Amino acid sequence: MTAPRLFVEVVDRIAAVDAAHWDALAGDDNPFVEHAFLLALEDSGSVGPGTGWQPAHLLVRGATPDGHPDVTGPPLGAAPMYVKTDSYGEYIFDWGWANAAHRAGIPFYPKLTSAIPFTPATGPRLLVAPGADVDAVSQALAQGATALCEEAELSGVHWLFCTQDEQRRLAAAGYTPRLSRQFHWHNAGYRDFDDFLDAMTAKRRKEVRRERRRAQSHGLDLRVLPGTALRPDHWRALDGFYRRTVGYRGGMDYLTPRFFELLPERLAHRVVAVIAERDGRPVAGTLNFRKGDHLYGRYWGASEDLDALHFECCYYQLVDYAIAEGVTLFEAGAQGQHKLARGFMPSATYSAHRVRHPSLRRAVDDFLAHEADEVRDEIAWLAAHGPFRGDTPG
Repeated sequence: MTAPRLFVEVVDRIAAVDAAHWDALAGDDNPFVEHAFLLALEDSGSVGPGTGWQPAHLLVRGATPDGHPDVTGPPLGAAPMYVKTDSYGEYIFDWGWANAAHRAGIPFYPKLTSAIPFTPATGPRLLVAPGADVDAVSQALAQGATALCEEAELSGVHWLFCTQDEQRRLAAAGYTPRLSRQFHWHNAGYRDFDDFLDAMTAKRRKEVRRERRRAQSHGLDLRVLPGTALRPDHWRALDGFYRRTVGYRGGMDYLTPRFFELLPERLAHRVVAVIAERDGRPVAGTLNFRKGDHLYGRYWGASEDLDALHFECCYYQLVDYAIAEGVTLFEAGAQGQHKLARGFMPSATYSAHRVRHPSLRRAVDDFLAHEADEVRDEIAWLAAHGPFRGDTPG
């Protein structure tokens, strides 16, 4: 039997794709690949011209009876994709590769990247329609990205924070896998927060309780609220907290104020916020997103520097919420070895890369092979030094 013919289309804005058609591909547990989130990034000017992130999303189309692309029906697959002119906001770091390329006189930018801008969270990148041939559609997306890279003379293609299964499929299509790590919280069926603490060693259990007491001694009203329950001043405060934290760390405020203005009307149903108030006035908070059984911590900030409040708002309040709500996975963002002592265990994250220039590609591939061994060793060492007792799951 002849395999059905597939066509790959490139669209320069997510608004060109029907929202229902795109979301039918998005899966059950990642809010960031949904049409509304990607559209809010584009409509707010957080991505697009001048940002370093130019949308170039891929769609896989089937064929009409006469052999032409079927552009009227829903796509069989898709991939969030961007032409990048820098490496900011990616969190799978390739600055060393860019510097090596520059020294060798090899252009590294622009490049093609499949990722959710400014969002270091694992999620699907090879989006496939239910009932479609996963192998065929995934292969079409992988090959379509390679073809676009060649046609536009980009330096390479990078699939960031894909799933492990997607990484295997991409490796089969000629991409080199990369292993990285973060710290994630996994629900081992805890009954409540005390049950979670009981799984820890006595030392760590006491330290967490001491930390929570310090955070709760500041006289603040701490609440976990769904986005649908947030007041206008809460949304404004979350925007302000984000910018204060970025400024304090000397970072870049990738998200425009307009993005935070769009959140209440477009993404409130996906938002979970921790709000700390003093006399009804927000003084600290975190912006998080949830879909299905997965929770993702994104941004934190405060107008007062208060001892241990960061840990309470970013971790403990949300772990408490996750247990009560039956959340199975809580990803609290990139890096941060301090999360280990608070119950977030080292977890592998995955990406896949294909550099066009032969010499640079050989150097990158060799680096990634050695790096993977180091990451595996580091994950094993960190797991052995986690906060949990040896007889309990971590």
